[in-house]
Amino acid sequence: MTPEILAALQAARAAKRPLALLTRLSDGAQLLFPGDGVAPALADAASRSLQDDAAATVTEAGDAWFIHPHNPPLRLIVVGAVHIAQALVPMALAAGLAVVVVDPRRAWATADRFPGITLLHDWTDEAMVALAPDTRSAVVTLTHDPKLDDPALDVALKSQAFYIGALGSRRTHAKRIARLIELGHGEAAMARIRAPIGLNIGAVTAPEIAVSILGEIVAARRGAALGVRVSAA
Repeated sequence: MTPEILAALQAARAAKRPLALLTRLSDGAQLLFPGDGVAPALADAASRSLQDDAAATVTEAGDAWFIHPHNPPLRLIVVGAVHIAQALVPMALAAGLAVVVVDPRRAWATADRFPGITLLHDWTDEAMVALAPDTRSAVVTLTHDPKLDDPALDVALKSQAFYIGALGSRRTHAKRIARLIELGHGEAAMARIRAPIGLNIGAVTAPEIAVSILGEIVAARRGAALGVRVSAA
């Protein structure tokens, strides 16, 4: 590996930017994707490798290439240290997501309720700006309080988060949309919010709703259809 490629990988890691290292097996020549000089077929394979988060070997123009994806960690940013969050956090950890819980209400966001989890007690918009959601980040807002959820959603909608979900009924979400539009967000941004949050599995209890939320996050991550939702009041 050349110093230039190593430096590029380190810079991408620091910037939380996905990058794939392509190595030609015949002679060890290396390329980076995204980057110049990558043939279209090879670029497609590298893009799939990054999406699937899995290494691959492909043949292009008679040459075998090994593709090694270097992705930022998958993250789940949970806004609201509520009962659903207590059920969702351990499930998300088991699914391989790094989890951060944001809630300025210190009586809710405690180490006793979320052992071993990073807790941020800043106001939600400040915490979200600091966390800087990227293409490997999912954001869920669960407080049911516009003073907490709306600022977090405002920041999330300006980010590249691959999933944004918000707890609340359809009527609650309609009011939320009106408020976010007043903040300058358009229809395309509103369409990014999964609300009512979660897949439609008839969930009622906090653990069941957590399952529906995690299922929807996984579906979004894997590019599955997201056509049905759970109605959580």
